[in-house]
Amino acid sequence: MLTQENALKFLRHRPAISVAAVEKQASIPSGTIAQALSKGRQLSEKHLVALDGVLRDYGYRDDLYQKARVVSVINHKGGVGKTTTVCSLGEALANKGFKVLMVDLDPQGNLSQILGIEQPESQVADALIHDADFPTIELQEGLDLSPSDIDLGNAEYQLILVPGGDLRLKNRMTPLLTKYDYILIDCPPSLGKLTVSALYASDSCLITMQPEMAAMKGVNSLLEKIHEIKKNLNPMLEIDGLVFTMVKKNSVHDGIKEAVRHNLPLRIFNTEIKHLVDFQKAQVAGNTISKFANHSEAAHLYTAFCAEYIDYLQFLK
Repeated sequence: MLTQENALKFLRHRPAISVAAVEKQASIPSGTIAQALSKGRQLSEKHLVALDGVLRDYGYRDDLYQKARVVSVINHKGGVGKTTTVCSLGEALANKGFKVLMVDLDPQGNLSQILGIEQPESQVADALIHDADFPTIELQEGLDLSPSDIDLGNAEYQLILVPGGDLRLKNRMTPLLTKYDYILIDCPPSLGKLTVSALYASDSCLITMQPEMAAMKGVNSLLEKIHEIKKNLNPMLEIDGLVFTMVKKNSVHDGIKEAVRHNLPLRIFNTEIKHLVDFQKAQVAGNTISKFANHSEAAHLYTAFCAEYIDYLQFLK
């Protein structure tokens, strides 16, 4: 039977659905669901039974919230904080008590290297090409990594050649969905086969963007690709929002941020990640920013963003 938690979670995930229309279709008094969403009103068993059939017409199914939420962190450009964002979110979610898997889907293997895993014995490419089990390495309690290195680049080429290549990542990760609360995918800096595979396997995506003119033009191409995948491959794919990274205090960045807020129909997170040298130092040291300089401004910024993003995720739940 449909629970109130899952009914409200489904509606929060899909703000385009008219709550008033749902109430009318389910013959529920006007304002009842709105009060449940905003004020915690309890829905009666009769209301939940009526809602069950209506929400299924909108795409609800029983197994929808019995698995990990898969989030791809994406941008077509490198050096815009994707890997640092995945690391920071993974640590923050694990510290909140969630079970998290971080997937390194970039052939450069930066995520794996930062976390101290180089030349892994088993990696994502093995699962995609050789039907091996999806590799996981425990980093700390509640936080695991699926590592990669340059071999993943060869795997991407092979995925182009084989029928159903887009499906392989999703299929290989399926057994892991009941083992984790969140799976975070660090995507490569391109809109190629690996990124398409990641978006096909994901519930949502998070865009990192440096406020430069070229990046603003590029994010439009990225949004087109996301909408294309949503239309043709993964109708459940959503965009969680956009976080500004590598931000400098100047009029150019200020102007581009303002233009993005006015012109792109996206959630823009309030926290902005500044362009700080500690991020480069941490990567050179092969460590996460929280472990390299826990009390630095760089670490505090990601702590603030992670708190904001986790609040958003919990609102969805």
